[in-house]
Amino acid sequence: MVRIWTQALLALLPASTPLVYTATAEPPVVPFVYDDIPLGSITPNGWLRQELETEAAGLAGHLYDFWNYVHRSSWLGGDQEYSGLNEAFPYWLNGLVPLAYVLDDPRLKAQVHEAMDYLMKNMVKPDGWIGPEADGPGGGYRMIWARSLVFFAWTNLADANKTWEQPIVDAMHKFNNLQVTMLSNNCTGEQLQAANTVLNDGYYFWGRGRVQEMIYSLQWLYDKHPQGNEAKLLEGMNLLHGCGWNWEDWFVKGVYPTGDVRDYPDIPYQFVHGVNVGEGLKAPAVIRRYTYNDSLVQTARDGSNWTFQYHGSTYGSIIADEGQVGLDPWSGSETCTAVEVIFSQAYNYRAIGDSSFADSAEMSAFNALPGAMTSDWWSHVYMSESNQPFSKNLSVTPFSNVNTVGQTYGLEPDYPCCTVNHPQGLPKFLQSTFVTAGNDCIVHALLSPATVQTTLKNGAQVMVECQTNYPFEDVLFYDITTDKSITFKVRVPEWATSAQLASAGVSTTDVSSGQLEMAIPAGSTRLMYTLGTDIRTTAREHDTIAVLRGQLVYALQIDAGVTSTGPHNYRTGELYPGGYAPAQSRDYTMLNQTEWAVAIDPATIKFVQANPVNYTLNSNPVDMPGPIFAPGAPPTSMTVRACAINWPLLAPGSIPVAPPVGADRKCLGDPFEAKLVPYGSAKIRMTELPTLKLRVP
Repeated sequence: MVRIWTQALLALLPASTPLVYTATAEPPVVPFVYDDIPLGSITPNGWLRQELETEAAGLAGHLYDFWNYVHRSSWLGGDQEYSGLNEAFPYWLNGLVPLAYVLDDPRLKAQVHEAMDYLMKNMVKPDGWIGPEADGPGGGYRMIWARSLVFFAWTNLADANKTWEQPIVDAMHKFNNLQVTMLSNNCTGEQLQAANTVLNDGYYFWGRGRVQEMIYSLQWLYDKHPQGNEAKLLEGMNLLHGCGWNWEDWFVKGVYPTGDVRDYPDIPYQFVHGVNVGEGLKAPAVIRRYTYNDSLVQTARDGSNWTFQYHGSTYGSIIADEGQVGLDPWSGSETCTAVEVIFSQAYNYRAIGDSSFADSAEMSAFNALPGAMTSDWWSHVYMSESNQPFSKNLSVTPFSNVNTVGQTYGLEPDYPCCTVNHPQGLPKFLQSTFVTAGNDCIVHALLSPATVQTTLKNGAQVMVECQTNYPFEDVLFYDITTDKSITFKVRVPEWATSAQLASAGVSTTDVSSGQLEMAIPAGSTRLMYTLGTDIRTTAREHDTIAVLRGQLVYALQIDAGVTSTGPHNYRTGELYPGGYAPAQSRDYTMLNQTEWAVAIDPATIKFVQANPVNYTLNSNPVDMPGPIFAPGAPPTSMTVRACAINWPLLAPGSIPVAPPVGADRKCLGDPFEAKLVPYGSAKIRMTELPTLKLRVP
């Protein structure tokens, strides 16, 4: 078949022109800059393996055993849902499939396979619909949104396990056929057709703002398993796009809010809800793939740059509690947002190739996500704050749409979506660590300790093992084995002051392309990758700064007094009955036992590396304690001169707001030496700190 839509022809069409394909056409889809590698081919090493194993032993690996909204989900024949969206089980499956397969964990795989057996037998309907129905014990409505999450899980599972490939592919194609029929009928499934006693526009809000999530999976079918249905798949993409809210209309100069959203009248909430934004970051790149509208490359760049410039947190997420509210350090970022940023920015790097997207994914994975979790991965916050010197039931909530315990660590401190969505973050990050390019090239994209085994398009069978303590150290070691000559590339972060990739007798420092590249002959090759970096500070609101080095954000170390109870029901606030959850599931209160209201002198910051090593090509990284994001575990810190200052609270018993400025900012006592630690290990912290010039004794 011949492509009847060429890029040149499409360039003549207005960006908003819907595309209509004939049944006999083979429509074009823009290829990725970097191709993904199937789930299971990349495995974790070092500290990353320990984190993922801790996650598997924590809440993520046990939700299936006890948590009502998974264990008794309507998707499994039960009667429990936290909302009529029927999304809890799909979120769980989306996270557990990659977690189970990157670890090759028999217990988690058994959970996945048992759940999949039930789905295929009971939730794939004769007409193509997938999921619970209104007449089931837990209810269900024919809304498309939750199927997007199921398809994320299914595409991964089909890539990882051939047993499931054909049943999944067949069910997805059949669903798309039904979906096309529904959407062709006045956007049924994405928009409310008629008000009734159950459904309203609020139910459809989420799906309409997230249509790119379903389009992503339809493009997976198109790329890997089209089965002659290319035109029908593209019809589904086009209908979803036409029935949804389009992010390319939002990421536009003059439309996009470049200040506090609260100062803009009639702001469309679908474009400022934090999790929507985290997912929407990839929308222009997803839509570009089937429209060939290359202007969407710049739209994706603008959307990412503006989001983090005007609404980004210091720690790599988006400030939105739950809607965007400006840059105040007492405003929050939802844990779900952090994992969606990781996934979207990793996708953008594959689709477009800019290193800034990969930097963003790493920033969220190394800061925002671990900072939102207890180190045992059993409890999480609903909202993270840059400045969170205690974690307790507040007298007054600082958030626009979150309760007074939303920044405490627990099972379900607020709406339960983050309870069941957080597990996808780290395993999907690992999935994107290595990618391929062209016929003979493998690229280390998201820097971290991992091993990949794959076959390149030229037939080369390759294994690349990376051992590193990055981002806690600045050196990465590679052992590469290949039966044919290949090209190896490694991404250079934008913050790096220098970079060198070296093997025995050969080195390269040419970073002009944003990567270092080396030809690898057949056989075994050892490489050492060294990054240069400095301490840097960034200006934040209220005349404060954030402190960074490499990909880590540093926060004031605050000693915590920690107490805990069993988990509470988010709706009632009451304790769950004894025995409902495993003993490790706890709700925490963390109170500061050391000073938090301080100003620092940035001129006195000194970086401290515990047990520094002068690495050579044949070295191996030193062992680190783990889990690495436990308080006191990271081997890096900083010292700085500080002094106590007066710092007001929102209300007695609530959180700190803006520090004093100008002449009102002054020391209350003698300066002292304070310690800054990696944000992810600081479960209570002050990250955006005011500055003063302080004398050195």
